Amino acid sequence: MVRFALSARLAVAILVGLALVVLGMSPVAAETGTDAFRLTILHINDHHSHLEPTLDARLEFAEPVGAVEVELGGFARVATKIQELRSRYPNSLALHAGDAITGTLYDTLFKGEADAAAMNQVCFDAYALGNHEFDDSDAGLARFLRMLNGDQAGCRTPVLAANVVPALGTPLYPRAGERLIQSEAVLTVAGQRIGIIGLDISGKTRRSSRPLESTVFLDELTTAQQRIDALTAQGIDKIILLTHRQYLNDLDMALRLRGVDAIIGGDSHSLLGESFARWGLNPSGPYPTETHDLDGNRVCVVQAWQYASVVGELHLSFDADGRVTRCEGTPHLLLGERFERDGRLLEGEARQAVLDVIAAAPELGIVTPDPATQALIARYSEQVERLKQTIVGVAVQDLCLERVPGQGLSAICDVRATQAHGGDIQQLVTAAYLARVPEADVAIQNAGGARIDIPAGPISVSDVYSLLPFANTLVELRLTGAEIKGALEEAVAGFMDHADGSGGAYPVAANLRWELDLSRPRGQRFSRVEIRRRGAPDWRLLEDAEDVIVVTNSFLAGGGDGYAIFKRASEEGRATDTFIDYAQGFIDHLQQDLGGAAPGDPILATPPEVRALPCADYSTQRFVDGLGRPLQPDSAMQPGCGG
Repeated sequence: MVRFALSARLAVAILVGLALVVLGMSPVAAETGTDAFRLTILHINDHHSHLEPTLDARLEFAEPVGAVEVELGGFARVATKIQELRSRYPNSLALHAGDAITGTLYDTLFKGEADAAAMNQVCFDAYALGNHEFDDSDAGLARFLRMLNGDQAGCRTPVLAANVVPALGTPLYPRAGERLIQSEAVLTVAGQRIGIIGLDISGKTRRSSRPLESTVFLDELTTAQQRIDALTAQGIDKIILLTHRQYLNDLDMALRLRGVDAIIGGDSHSLLGESFARWGLNPSGPYPTETHDLDGNRVCVVQAWQYASVVGELHLSFDADGRVTRCEGTPHLLLGERFERDGRLLEGEARQAVLDVIAAAPELGIVTPDPATQALIARYSEQVERLKQTIVGVAVQDLCLERVPGQGLSAICDVRATQAHGGDIQQLVTAAYLARVPEADVAIQNAGGARIDIPAGPISVSDVYSLLPFANTLVELRLTGAEIKGALEEAVAGFMDHADGSGGAYPVAANLRWELDLSRPRGQRFSRVEIRRRGAPDWRLLEDAEDVIVVTNSFLAGGGDGYAIFKRASEEGRATDTFIDYAQGFIDHLQQDLGGAAPGDPILATPPEVRALPCADYSTQRFVDGLGRPLQPDSAMQPGCGG
């Protein structure tokens, strides 16, 4: 279930707003004269192959209604909303700020084809590359872009990335005169020329995706100013940056540039619009956020959250000299008509109360999916259902589920098989985390985050999504050794020291191992905590002062299951969301790391063998239960780990 709740991110957003005032970023230059031209920007970003709606999102309404589960988003609703707003505002442009692909089975199976078809239903006026566009390297991106702008597309969408320079003879630049990406597009609206410059986040793309070594990523700030100056020299005085480089980076960049009027952004999945806090969501700042450039001229910065859930509507008013005099607008949260509370449909007065609130809130709206786009997605969804039965691996032994060692939760394994070291399948999940995030030294997962045993035999895509069923992504955290030890202690304290705590918080790790005595008091339960740094052959004691990059799931990174230290690190800006879907990451681990497939290859005809890790790699090396009893491996049983 996807849940939205108020958190300290709102406080961060408020502090950002205060900082803008302190820095002189608002108010900006006074409005002058009469508006000479008004332009509307309709925009989305980071839809990440989420073509279907989220069925169990949650909004908070005032009592007596309370928390309500809603159907949210879906690309057919994006198409409807953009069509509606284009009709209302003829002087408009529809823009996509990157990360169109990677994240669901639609991308796993169709490698961008379904996303390209859905995007062509909208026919965006420009689209900027994101970091995940390079997940299948330049060849995979080129394949996607040819589908986006192929002969059957029915429209041509300029693909922008001014700071991405592919080498001649490579997939994105196969021959002279045939580059699949361009620096900018100059579009004409009501006789006015509008310059749109694309920028991709360079360092993150190079580190965390798979571009060719020959593809050069230029500095975003320097490139932006060069392209702004080039457009200005052509007499173009209305310039928009279409960026995929995070909300706070966009605010900082605006202050360092001359001549930019608006920044339409992505990558940080930022929900903007402070009124969303009323519905239990977590806005990162106002929509639009106003700042200024080096000359004190107004710059308007926006972003539209994630997963085809929001369409942004930004209105820019220009004076006769091309300066922005006003920016205003509405981020539209796209809702369906179905409302549930505690698993039951809302009816009667309760439903009407929700409808009345939605009707009175500009940022909320019930949107009917566009029939043509819905029918297109349905054709792909039939194949997605078949994909779920595709075999992605073969377990050569039972991979037992366990939470706390000795608890006996497995449906297929005797408790004696897991009593010494814990579950096999959870260990494999953490190994997949580590393999998929090359920057990380350590992976930590809550044992309860894995939901099923994997019996010996074929492993299907459906099995993986049953194993890892939540809407989690992989998140990097920068922690000290002391913080890691503290997080381990607080996770166990959550169920040992509180009657209502859950053993699902029990930590499981890759490249980190320990001895654990539950009979001891908090702060003394873990001992001999060892780390094996990425690429290092040997284990050694984890030092309190050393810095470690930990990959975990987004649930824990937000403080779920009592991981308060993880939450604090996130709030302090020490977290980086890779936006890699954790279930898809597990599939990629089986196919690429165990099976040897290359990124972008079809699913292997011969599924790779999957087996338990060696016992020495299990995170729990010695376990003493709450009664002080050491739980030892039982040699009469199948061992709970391999080799």
